[in-house]
Order: sequence, then structure tokens, then C-alpha cells
Amino acid sequence: MAKKRKATPIQKDYQTLAKRAEPKRKVLLNVTRAFLFGGFICIIAQLLQYIFINYFNFEESQAGNPATAVLIIIASLLTGLGIFDHIAQWAGAGTAVPIIGFANSITSAAIEHRSEGYVLGVGGNMFKIAGPVIVFGTFSAFAVAIIKLTIQAIGG
Repeated sequence: MAKKRKATPIQKDYQTLAKRAEPKRKVLLNVTRAFLFGGFICIIAQLLQYIFINYFNFEESQAGNPATAVLIIIASLLTGLGIFDHIAQWAGAGTAVPIIGFANSITSAAIEHRSEGYVLGVGGNMFKIAGPVIVFGTFSAFAVAIIKLTIQAIGG
């Protein structure tokens, strides 16, 4: 393991100067915005689910899937139009609500690499960011299913 060098007086002065010049974070404002926007997305999801149940005669257990699909489409369109970035600047971590954040990451990667072609550019790079999420989610679902089946087998 490499030893850490001590900072010289000039480096210490620079670090002090840099710390003073660094803008102060507005933590309370950022947390409030993230909470409000994340809650707003959840309200939209509930409204979509309500619409699918009451106007399209979906069962309550099935209405979440089309509502999720609509959120994915909206987030992808907003990313493609360049609007999602402006929303993310304001809302911060509130845009990390899993489904819209996931849609944004895939769409952003696809847009970024479209000049390389559809197969190697869009297709090859689209899941670089989202791929680990898919793999971890799939593995986690498998592990939980094995645990559940084991508990059911033991419990009778």
C-alpha cells in the first residue's frame, strides 16, 4: 500500500483557498425539491393507475404495468427533447425515482451513441449504464424466489 505524502504549505494554502471559493450547498432546498418532485412523480403514477382501472377496466393488480409503461415513454420523450435535463437540474435526486431515472439513462446513452449506428452505437451502448441494474435486479429476484421457495418447503 502506497504511503500518503504530506501536503506542502503551498498545497495546504491552495486547499484552503479552494474550500473558501467552493459554493455552499443548499442542502435543505435540494432535499425539499427532490422530495416534492419524487412525490409528484408518484402522484402521476397513481393517477395513471386510477385512469387505467376506471376508464380502461384494468384490474387493480394489472393497472401498474401500463402506468409504468406510460411513465417510461414520457421520461424517454422528455430526455429526447432535452427537457429532462432541465427538470433534473431543478429536482436533483427527485428524478432518480427508479422508473424515470432508468428510462432517462437508457435514452441518454442511445442518443449519445446514435452517430455510431443503430446496432453498434445505440444497441451496443444503450445498456452500459442500465445493464448492471438489470443484472442485479434479475439476480436479486432469483435469490428472493429461492429463499421464498425454501421457506415454503420447510414450512409445509
